Amino acid sequence: MAKSSARGGEGRLSVRILVVALAIQLVLGAAIVFMAIHGFPLIGGGGTKSPAPTTATATAPGMSTTAPAPGSPLRTQRFDASAAYALAAEQVAVGQRPAGSPQLRRLAERLRRQLPHGTFEPVPGQLGLRNIVGTLPGRKPAIVIGAHYDTLVKPQGAVGANNGAAGTAIVIQLARDLRSVRRPAGAPELRFLLFDGEEPAVGLPEEQRDFYDAGLRGSRADAAAHAKQTREMLLLDYAGNRGLQLPREETSNRRLWAQIRRAAAAVGASSYFPDAIETAIIDDHTPYLRAGVPAVDMIDWSYPGHSLSDTLDKLSVSSMDAVGETLAELLARTR
Repeated sequence: MAKSSARGGEGRLSVRILVVALAIQLVLGAAIVFMAIHGFPLIGGGGTKSPAPTTATATAPGMSTTAPAPGSPLRTQRFDASAAYALAAEQVAVGQRPAGSPQLRRLAERLRRQLPHGTFEPVPGQLGLRNIVGTLPGRKPAIVIGAHYDTLVKPQGAVGANNGAAGTAIVIQLARDLRSVRRPAGAPELRFLLFDGEEPAVGLPEEQRDFYDAGLRGSRADAAAHAKQTREMLLLDYAGNRGLQLPREETSNRRLWAQIRRAAAAVGASSYFPDAIETAIIDDHTPYLRAGVPAVDMIDWSYPGHSLSDTLDKLSVSSMDAVGETLAELLARTR
């Protein structure tokens, strides 16, 4: 009897082991099905999830070290907005960059190398100031796409993320990306201009009653030298901030603005270019307008660009993408 009782215990133990084994298999099976559907994150991600957004790092005080995540993709993919954001971060990391300062001149060397056929053009009568010019070949007169790359002199510590760096970054990246875009036969030459001395000179009050004469030194010089060889002028100023809205600046050319809005509609960026009018603003497009060149100023005047709050974390990859894709669409089709 004793021996028979031992065999019964072994049988009950075997049943328990079998039940536990089946339960483990069921759990493992369910886990495998779940991961097959949702991806295997512990093995490097996968499935249909999008990769994490590219990050751009910087060291200036108050800056974000992670690029904002892009919004919904636009209909075209000609413009590398993440690369443009990284270019803005590179400039902001330099810190404050007034016209003629040693730090701006060092940065200018790096910016020049990133433009196709990049060259310097000195600003006459302004010691140490120089515009940076890149070109893509075509027939003349040329279309100018411009932004200023200097920052405010005051307040101390202003790093100019949207007031300078964002527009400069979009101009440079647009030039780089359009090199690989086939444009129509007979398309115009494209001149990519980074203006020095948009802000008033050191020693002058920041807000001048006649800002035209106190600032705009680089654009005034280029318009004086090249207006007759310029067909149109597109200016990017406060053009990369979160919540970007770019109504038509009141003095901007109506026909050219309508073309920009059609290009924005074509790429799915209409919401960034509302059918509205903003107050008249004296900016780097003004010298071209006064010289008879159709020009447009893309500027979100609601943005506080003359303050210490103008830092990298205020920029948006999605906003930069909307502007870059819109201009790429416009310029890729212009004859």
